[in-house]
Amino acid sequence: MFCYQCQETAKNVGCDRVGVCGKSSETSNLQDMAVWLLKGISQITTKLRGNGLPVSKDVNHLVTETLFMTITNANFDSNSFVERIELLIDEKAKLLKQLENKEGLSEAALWEDKNLESITNKAKEVGVLSTENEDIRSLRELTIYGLKGLSAYTKHANVLLHENEEVDEFIQEALAKTLDDSLSVDDLVKLVLDTGSQGVQGMALLDGANTSTYGNPEMSEVNIGVRNNPAILVSGHDLRDLEMLLEQTKGTGVDVYTHSEMLPAHYYPALKKYDNLVGNYGNAWWKQKEEFESFNGPVLFTTNCIVPPKDSYKDRIYTTGAAGYPGCKHIPGGIGEEKDFSEIIEHAKQCQPPEEIESGKIIGGFAHDQVFKLADKVVEAVKSGAIRKFVVMGGCDGRHKERNYFTEFAEKLPKDTVILTAGCAKYRYNKLNLGDIGGIPRVLDAGQCNDSYSLAVIALKLKEIFELNDINDLPIAYNIAWYEQKAVIVLLALLSLGVKNIHLGPTLPAFLSPNVVNVLVENFNISGITNVDEDIAKLIG
Repeated sequence: MFCYQCQETAKNVGCDRVGVCGKSSETSNLQDMAVWLLKGISQITTKLRGNGLPVSKDVNHLVTETLFMTITNANFDSNSFVERIELLIDEKAKLLKQLENKEGLSEAALWEDKNLESITNKAKEVGVLSTENEDIRSLRELTIYGLKGLSAYTKHANVLLHENEEVDEFIQEALAKTLDDSLSVDDLVKLVLDTGSQGVQGMALLDGANTSTYGNPEMSEVNIGVRNNPAILVSGHDLRDLEMLLEQTKGTGVDVYTHSEMLPAHYYPALKKYDNLVGNYGNAWWKQKEEFESFNGPVLFTTNCIVPPKDSYKDRIYTTGAAGYPGCKHIPGGIGEEKDFSEIIEHAKQCQPPEEIESGKIIGGFAHDQVFKLADKVVEAVKSGAIRKFVVMGGCDGRHKERNYFTEFAEKLPKDTVILTAGCAKYRYNKLNLGDIGGIPRVLDAGQCNDSYSLAVIALKLKEIFELNDINDLPIAYNIAWYEQKAVIVLLALLSLGVKNIHLGPTLPAFLSPNVVNVLVENFNISGITNVDEDIAKLIG
């Protein structure tokens, strides 16, 4: 195996025996095979569209869901990838029948062998290192990782029955282009930036899906204590899964708590109405081994962020959607289908209530609509000098010891600065007592990682209010933590909007070759983090 798609990849070079995430080499290679076949399918669908023939939503969903399955910490189950590969081969055969001219199609498009030994052997040949040129490889992988993040967001919108066929078409065209050896470095740099532009559209799609279904997030206090009832803990990002579970647990005596990236569910009016949605339990995803132990009840993973579970609570882990783990029960259900959560609910009834690990409340819900309602107060605070600068500190958290940097950075920020955040990176500082500025909290949490869209919308609105020509003239600094591929699409989206001077940490991605790093530095002045005092001086002054 060779995998370097996440921040924790071994020695910041690549995992070649087993993933730091816990992924086996077998699963890693099968994921590579699935992505390779997706590139082949995408060649076919791009040709079909070029011939004026339609491509069904089911095919679009198959592509995005499969990409989603390959995101870091989403699916560790080799059997599910074997089944998915067989499905991809069958679907590809149907699509090929619609093409009269198959000239120019790659082996990935024409592969039809479902023999497991053949698949296993081929999987070892088609991974990251199959592209020999380091810079071409880097740009191809940067594109693919951006597409993986984008697919996660479109999948969440799709389950709420919202679609953007232009985004799906782009995802497939871009996948096909990663097989095109005629593309130059300049061509691939453009493809990377185009991926970022489509990332903005994908996040806008999801924002519209979430807000039209559940209402605009509003400033909310979220309980972090517990009640004395049996309970289910929901992790991941999929609000539709949470909604179905809340409906099915009404009146059962079973409470529901959110975990990590599901925290922002408490900000939506339509979800806040559920009395059985009690609060948020725990912190970022990487602390789950201790926190799941003390929770006592079953845990539902709706998306990625799985840490290989301890045997002591493995029988309480359930997965659904793109998530999966060998030996854990998977709850089926596709787009538009009602999932049956009765088994996990009955399991919860047999468990002890969660142990309290902290108490109190945290505040959030500062997506674009809520911030716009505070716009007059925010603008006045900026004009008066009460707020000197906003600091975007969104992104992902992780286990890396250097991530303590982000807590220290937040603590040492001058009192006239406000943190804008989204994603689980906020757990490094959202429980600190950083105070407020004239009633405006100094940590404004917009929500999940995809709600980085809100941070971009807020920045564009401020640019309009202050009548600036360049988004980089705003009093906003960017110090972003990254871990996996959803953070990659957020970064590319910011670049596509012209944002410069982004600090990225705790390390720069291993998949960026030195020459690609130079391109990003020269065009966008991207840099890594150094130490807190130096970076505050550089970003804040």
